[in-house]
Amino acid sequence: MASVSLTKDTQQDYRSNSLWRLTLRRITRQRSAVVGLIILGFLFLVAGFADVIAPYKPNDVLIGLEEGIKKRQAPCIHLLGCPTDQPQHLFGVDGNVRDQFSRVIFGTRYSLFIGFSTISFAVIVGTILGALSGYFGGWVDNIIMRILDVLMAFPSLLLAITIVSVLGPGLENALLAIAIVTTPIYARVVRASVLSVKEMPYVAASKALGGNALHILINRVLPNAVPPLIVTGTLGIGTAILDAAALSFLGLGAQPPMPEWGTMLGSERNQVFTAPHLVFIPGIAIMLTVLAFNLLGDGLRDAIDPRLGQTPK
Repeated sequence: MASVSLTKDTQQDYRSNSLWRLTLRRITRQRSAVVGLIILGFLFLVAGFADVIAPYKPNDVLIGLEEGIKKRQAPCIHLLGCPTDQPQHLFGVDGNVRDQFSRVIFGTRYSLFIGFSTISFAVIVGTILGALSGYFGGWVDNIIMRILDVLMAFPSLLLAITIVSVLGPGLENALLAIAIVTTPIYARVVRASVLSVKEMPYVAASKALGGNALHILINRVLPNAVPPLIVTGTLGIGTAILDAAALSFLGLGAQPPMPEWGTMLGSERNQVFTAPHLVFIPGIAIMLTVLAFNLLGDGLRDAIDPRLGQTPK
């Protein structure tokens, strides 16, 4: 009996490993996923080695350190003809006479932290609520889903602005607000998956054998409800970064002098014609980050469920 059990466990592990290898193989065949991974890999390298890449600290004011430096000075790149006797500032100097390149580099850390921390919180809470709602149903389902319906009735960004206005401006409150308004999305995804999976024969067999409801939910139902959540969460990271930048742009998120891209945009928004590099460069950084997560999410969706990428004949 032990050998039979061992054989079954070994076969199950083998099937699980084979499924993961197959999924990874499918991901590498998706061009959008590969491009997204390349961009994200570059961003993670920049964030990890920001102290080495950036020539200055993000909040260093250069007055008195460099002769003749002016606020909102245009980019100076020696390879493009800028005089070598002038200090090099690849992205120029902002309105507080700080090196814009260094601030954009350090801003990568904040944006990635914002995206992953916010969505991690929303996914955990949403998974718990969605799993309980879908598996137990009845009054549990009604209470949880009606509360989430109320949250989803408001435009997400408007609700986030309201929450931050009540709690007070700041990066922590902005992250909490974004997590709250995005939680219903993940709860609904998990609930839909659980409603489908809990009707499978192996779940009914576990119930017939006297399995505990919580044990069945965690070990039988949730693992098969994870793939849609992974795709939705990957796409949601880009949205969270965009929402956080919007709140910072409005002065409700990260506060100066924090080198967050949305804050940098908000501080220099009136200089779009006089010093456009101070507006366009943080905007391009936000665009690339959001694009990378969207491409990866699309590729993951097609890799996990190849039928979505097939066109009917």
